[in-house]
Amino acid sequence: MPAEPSIKRAAVFIDGQNLFHSVRAAFGYTYPNYDVLALSRSLCAAADWTLIQARFYTGIPDAVDDAHWHAFWLAKLAAIGRQGVSVFSRPLRYRNKTIRLPGGTTHTILTGEEKGVDVRRATYDTCLDRRDYRRA
Repeated sequence: MPAEPSIKRAAVFIDGQNLFHSVRAAFGYTYPNYDVLALSRSLCAAADWTLIQARFYTGIPDAVDDAHWHAFWLAKLAAIGRQGVSVFSRPLRYRNKTIRLPGGTTHTILTGEEKGVDVRRATYDTCLDRRDYRRA
């Protein structure tokens, strides 16, 4: 077995919307006020790893649907990119979502959702490990 490297290098991948919603639920922040590079550095420092790359992904609303958040994300992504973080964004897709209200009634609202980066089946199938590691 190879020896463990003395210097451990790490790439940090951050899903912006997932991080924001988790931070909002845990700490009550009402907008994405995190510093992607500082967070990446902190995570690596805590594990004694050398940060070699930080990558950030988020969905952003269309300017017609939400001008405020569209402008916010354009500015934030530009700032993150200037720090050397690799930035990837996709437009949000809008779908009707039906929610159940207290009392049993329902209400339908239009919500923006990240479509995400799909791994196509054909691509996935070419990357399969054909060995079966399950115990018999």
